[in-house]
Amino acid sequence: MLVSGLIIAVAPVRAAHATEAHLLIEADTGKVLEAENATYPWYPASLTKLMTAYVTLMAVKQGRITLDTLFTVSPTAAAQSPSKMGFRPGTQVTVDNALKMMLVKSANDMAVVLAEGVGGSIDGFSAEMNATAQRLGMTQTSYVNPNGLPADGQITSARDLAILARAIIHDLPEYEYFVHIPSIRYGRKVTQNFNKLIGRFPGADGFKTGFICASGYNLVGSATQNGKRLIAVVLGASSGTMRAVRAAQMLERGFANNTLSWLRPALGTVDNLAPIAATPPNLRDEMCGPKRKHPASDEDDDVAANTTTTGAAVMSFLATGVQPPALRPADMIAAAPAPSDPIIVYTGPTRTGAAIAAAAEADAARDAPPKATKRSKIAHGKRGGSSAAQTEAKSETRPGAKSEASTDPKSRHRVSVTIKPGAGAKSSAVQGDGAKATNAKTTHAKDGHAKSARAKQAAGGAATKPKPAENAKSESGQ
Repeated sequence: MLVSGLIIAVAPVRAAHATEAHLLIEADTGKVLEAENATYPWYPASLTKLMTAYVTLMAVKQGRITLDTLFTVSPTAAAQSPSKMGFRPGTQVTVDNALKMMLVKSANDMAVVLAEGVGGSIDGFSAEMNATAQRLGMTQTSYVNPNGLPADGQITSARDLAILARAIIHDLPEYEYFVHIPSIRYGRKVTQNFNKLIGRFPGADGFKTGFICASGYNLVGSATQNGKRLIAVVLGASSGTMRAVRAAQMLERGFANNTLSWLRPALGTVDNLAPIAATPPNLRDEMCGPKRKHPASDEDDDVAANTTTTGAAVMSFLATGVQPPALRPADMIAAAPAPSDPIIVYTGPTRTGAAIAAAAEADAARDAPPKATKRSKIAHGKRGGSSAAQTEAKSETRPGAKSEASTDPKSRHRVSVTIKPGAGAKSSAVQGDGAKATNAKTTHAKDGHAKSARAKQAAGGAATKPKPAENAKSESGQ
C-alpha cells in the first residue's frame, strides 16, 4: 500500500516536468509495450501533416478527388514559412506530388495547397481534421492549421499520434507508401526523408518527423520484423538524430525476444491510456535559446558518429561474405542510408514515362537563376570597372574591413574608399546608378590629417582643384 501510494504521489510530479514523451505499441493490436508521458499534451509540429495526409487520402478513397487532381498554389500557401517548396502563386501541382513533397520535405506550402483544395480553406480543412480526430478517438488533439506551424490550440499527445498511425495503416493500406518514401527529386535537387529510421533501421517502413522550438524534435516511426509491426512515438528529443536513436532503441527492445517479458506490468492498449490534464511543455529555451550552438530546425543533421567509418566497417564484412555484427541504434542512425532511387516530383498535370523526366527538367530550368547576357556583362564592366581592377581592390582590403553591397537609394551617393596600411595610397572605384563613367580618386592619410585628392575627368582629362577629404562628395550625381 505504501509503495503504490508513493507511485501515485510521484506520477503527477514527473508529468509536470515532462521534457520527453515516449510510446511503443503493436500496430495490429494496439498493445502498449512502453509508455512515458504518453498522454501528456504536446505541440505536434509537422506531425500535424500526418492528419493532413489522412484526411486528403480519405477524400481520394471516397472519390471526392483523385491523386491526379490539380490544385493551385494560392498566395496564402506561397507565404508559408519554410520548410517549403517555394512555388509561386498560380503554380499547379497534383495531389500525388503535393503529398510526396509534404511528407518527405515537410513542405508547409504543400500542406496549405492540399487543405485549400480539399476543404476550401484552412479553417474548413481544420474542421475536417478535428472531426476526424474525434472519430478516431484522439481525445487530446485539436488542430488549427494543416502544417503544424506554431498556433494556439494546436495540441496532441503521443497516445493520439499512435492512434493516428494505426488508422493510416489499417484504413489506407493502398496509400501507405506515401509515408515511407526515402527521398524525392525536384528538378536537380534531391531531398532525403527527415525520418532517419528509413533506410537505416532494419524493417523501418514509415511515418514522419516534426519540429518547432516549443515542441522539440518529434518522430512517429514504424518497423516490421518477422511479420510483427511496431509503432514508436518520440516527442521532445534534443535533436533530429536523438529522436531517431530513441525510436530505434524502443523498436529494438520491442522486437527482442525477452524471456522475462512476462514480468512487465500490463499497460493495456493505446486507446485506454488515461489522458493527463496539463499545459503542453514549452521547450523553446532548450531548443532555440542562446546556449544552442547551431540553429535548430527539422533538417537537423547533428550526426555524432563517424558515418564513413561505420559504413566502411559494414562493407568490409559484406566483401568477405561474413554477416556484419549488429549495430547499436546510435550507429545505425549515424550510418548513411541504404541506396535508393529518389522519386521524381514535378509541377503541372500527371505525366508518365519519359514525360516525367521532361517535366523535371522544365522545373529545373524554370527555377535556375537567370544567366547574365553579354550585353549585361558589358554594362556591368562599364559601371563596375574591369575584373582586374576589382580583383586588385579586393586584395587591398584591410584585414577586418567590412565590404557589402547595398540597394539602399541613399547608397547611390556614398563614396567608398579603401585604404591600405602603409605610406602609399591606392585608387578605388566610386560609382552610382546612372553614372556615365567611373572616376578614380586617390586618397592617403598622413599624421591623422586628410590631404588633397586629384581626379581626372574621363572626357577631357582636366585636373580638378583639390578638396578637403571631409567634404569630398560622390561624383555620381550628388
